[in-house]
Amino acid sequence: MRTVLITGGAGFLGSHLTDKFLNEGWNVIVLDNLLTGSIDNISHLLGKENFKFIKYDVTDYLFFEEDIDLILHFACPASPFDYFQHPIHTMKVDSLGTLNTLGLARNKNARYVFASTSEIYGSPQVHPQTEDYWGNVNPIGVRSVYDEAKRFSEAMCMAYHREHGIDIRIARIFNTYGTRMKLTDGRVIPTFISQTLSGKDITIFGDGSHTRSFCYVDDLTKGIYDLSDKPGLEGDVLNLGNPVEFTIKSLAEMIISITDSGSKIVYKDIPEDDPPIRRPDISKAKKLLGFSPYISLEDGLKNIIPWFRKRVDG
Repeated sequence: MRTVLITGGAGFLGSHLTDKFLNEGWNVIVLDNLLTGSIDNISHLLGKENFKFIKYDVTDYLFFEEDIDLILHFACPASPFDYFQHPIHTMKVDSLGTLNTLGLARNKNARYVFASTSEIYGSPQVHPQTEDYWGNVNPIGVRSVYDEAKRFSEAMCMAYHREHGIDIRIARIFNTYGTRMKLTDGRVIPTFISQTLSGKDITIFGDGSHTRSFCYVDDLTKGIYDLSDKPGLEGDVLNLGNPVEFTIKSLAEMIISITDSGSKIVYKDIPEDDPPIRRPDISKAKKLLGFSPYISLEDGLKNIIPWFRKRVDG
């Protein structure tokens, strides 16, 4: 039985990946300091065979006696609210944390998958974004603590791949949504849902014409699993997300309609360096992995709104 180490495994994406790998028959070790993750996301797994949780900060030195076949480095504050609250730790987890996990991968001769982000493209001047686009990023802006940390980690991953021959794969993850997201982390879908379910107005920053592409978590975790498990992808960088693009205003209107809410839309000034457009070109992932998200935004929202409703009402 193969063993995977998932850093950030108590977070939104990390916990869904933990479920996926356990269901596929892996031993799973989750490493998380619970800064932005929650034990509630993995509480259903505690005491389960083939699962181990270790509360630990990945920026500290890592040592494991057991063999590890695969490392998924997913530890990092991922929402603007979280990385604005923890700017230095965000940079540390995707510098020291990346260094530590890459060193462990080298020591264990393990495959390594890094959770990068569409944010490395910054405010893109190419649309949709392909993997060979280098991006347009403000290196000293308020979002740079996240953007540049991810870009640095990508460079470090490729350096370890070229110098030490480590089997590296980089997933550039576009906006993903699902259960286990925090209501208060500032990301647009949980924010809009919690506002409508609470009877509040929906707050849009800007005029609502900004666009995003939203991928349901089940589609995304399957893509990451396939990227992790398939041979012959050493050194590859793949966009993973849903290529169907929506304006933020249309998203708000969809959530109001699904929840049958009386919420109104109010507009506020747009934050600094907020990208006006964002949509992945997934041609490469489709060719190499057969990756093609199949859950529509409307169906995905209908799936998760009951989960959010329980937490808003509770």
